[in-house]
Amino acid sequence: MKLGRMFRFVVALACVELPTPGRALDQPIRIGILSDMSGPFSDQVGSGSVAAARLALDDFARESGGLKVELLSADHQNKPDVGLGIARRWLDQENVSAIVDLPNSGVALAVANLLRERNRVALASSAMTSDLTGKFCAPTTVQWVSDTWAQGSATARALADRGSRLWYFLTVDYALGHALERDATRALGEMNGRSTGGSRLPLGTSDFSSALLTAQSSGAQVLALANTGTDMINAIKQAGEFGLTPRMKAAALFIQLSDIHSLGLATAQGLQLVSAFYWDRNEGTRAFSDRFAAVMNGRRPTEDHAGVYSATLAYLRAVRAAGTIEGDRVVAMMRNTPIEDPLFGIVTIRPDGRAVHDMYLYEVKAPSESKRPYDYYKHVSTIAGSQAFRPVKDGGCAMKEKYK
Repeated sequence: MKLGRMFRFVVALACVELPTPGRALDQPIRIGILSDMSGPFSDQVGSGSVAAARLALDDFARESGGLKVELLSADHQNKPDVGLGIARRWLDQENVSAIVDLPNSGVALAVANLLRERNRVALASSAMTSDLTGKFCAPTTVQWVSDTWAQGSATARALADRGSRLWYFLTVDYALGHALERDATRALGEMNGRSTGGSRLPLGTSDFSSALLTAQSSGAQVLALANTGTDMINAIKQAGEFGLTPRMKAAALFIQLSDIHSLGLATAQGLQLVSAFYWDRNEGTRAFSDRFAAVMNGRRPTEDHAGVYSATLAYLRAVRAAGTIEGDRVVAMMRNTPIEDPLFGIVTIRPDGRAVHDMYLYEVKAPSESKRPYDYYKHVSTIAGSQAFRPVKDGGCAMKEKYK
């Protein structure tokens, strides 16, 4: 089996004796960034995720108490078997204690299950399926940033409130797309809306013409894009070329700053989207984004990049406090320790592993409204964390009883 390309970065922090060193902390803490480095999500994550993690390690160095941290990274190629192979090698040969990022829900579900078996931590900062905190929840998994329930619910409610209740879905045919369509359809039904149909297309589809013609004849008011990355960008561009989007609203259920940048404001203007992070939201997000841009040739971070930074820093602080890398104990420490995050605000970790924080509804600016590079979003509304994410009782997580 071919393993993805693998890279290693080491941050050596001054070695002083810890007050309560656990056996595992006699060795370096090794964190793996398992990402899409070359495929359809590489602009959302990829090298930017590695850069964000390195910024987290830089910040942790000032408070490390002498811990030594090493960072590894690899390309899972959007293949669960490749991701699992890399994760097993990291666990067996490198003593990796946590794996971060995990874009591609199929890869994330497979790797999170392996880490549960080995009692190491999955920090699913870029995985979107809400099943990670539902039927596949684990005491070693934390899901940062967002998920399909939050994206689908907020987007469906925002458009249904404006009278757009008939939707046609273009769905990428794997775990992410299925979950986005399922969760958006549920929310749509609660708003007296419904789906008029849908097309499921494999990851990497370049020609959406047949699906778009079917959508055009479906009578739908909304073209719901249950995909992301390059697939979603191509679908939006082709919908414009077919003349659909002047008549149908395009609802991007999972779109990020890098995607808007690729589309350009002339094409993307007016899109409404839900995001947990925007680089220009406040002083804290701008300060982080300036540091990120300095090492990424001027690029501004996506919400996934921000999630890698915040999840990695919170994890390292929990390891330091717990004095161990045993996954269930570290996650318990994260759950019991208040997190005041400069990028996401107040964050709490629920018993099902969901990191809860506010979410935001944005609208993409018209070209005339943008004043500088990456000035793409205008704030529409804030969604409180208590409302943004699926209630624990509704997710089917068996662990919820333990933490009542």
